Amino acid sequence: MTDTTSSDQDLVERLRAGDDQALSLLIERHAPRVYRFGLKMCRDEEDAREVVQDTLLTAARQLRQFRGASALSTWLYAIARSFCIKRRRKAGSEIPAADEEHGDTIDSAPTPEHQVEQRELGQALEKAIAELEPMYREVLLLRDVEGLSAAEVAEVLQIGVAAVKSRLHRARAQVRQRLLPWVFPSRSAGSPPGGSESCPDVVNVLSRYLEGDVSADTCRDMEEHVASCPRCAADCESLRRVLDLCHAAPLPEVSPRVQAELREGIRSYLSR
Repeated sequence: MTDTTSSDQDLVERLRAGDDQALSLLIERHAPRVYRFGLKMCRDEEDAREVVQDTLLTAARQLRQFRGASALSTWLYAIARSFCIKRRRKAGSEIPAADEEHGDTIDSAPTPEHQVEQRELGQALEKAIAELEPMYREVLLLRDVEGLSAAEVAEVLQIGVAAVKSRLHRARAQVRQRLLPWVFPSRSAGSPPGGSESCPDVVNVLSRYLEGDVSADTCRDMEEHVASCPRCAADCESLRRVLDLCHAAPLPEVSPRVQAELREGIRSYLSR
């Protein structure tokens, strides 16, 4: 029942008017992304399902207050994050790193060997993200996995854009470092010839460049340096590969049972 022509605001207005199809379309459109965010933040499938349910039911209760000042997805992530925080506080400690059974396969391949490699890489990415402190993990998930802009992430987290970018650069560097054995084995084993300890922090500069925070002069200087330094070229390439993996993270499936429960809960509230 996918509808790519109606905007979120159109669907919200139709839902307020009692349109059951609009309800189904909104759930179909947003539940998988909210579920993915909840799964990676809570590190537990049952908690993630409850986060999806709580988020969409809360959104239904507050639809009359939603005026479209921000994107509906941004609003939903903010609600989902609050439920993730509540669950983390209720647990009394940070959720442990992901079990291997929750690793996502990043890509499919024609050979079993390549499928195994991709599955292991997906598990490594999951583990690297899970090992981030929550303040860094949520920024990386919202920016590099869910695709929100830095300004939208700031709105979700209720912090400044500068703070978002500072956390993001650190999170990217940490995940890249943990994934080096998979995305760039030769770099993790040792530096390629030609580099030196005096080389600039190209990983940080590249991350800042991707956020539009590097001047033209700095960009030109870095391009010249990377062209002549194999070590820094390898560092830049490894970060690009990690970000490609984040961008390609697949959406998990929200089971028909959970979707049916969501529809029933929202429909029950709206009928009051």
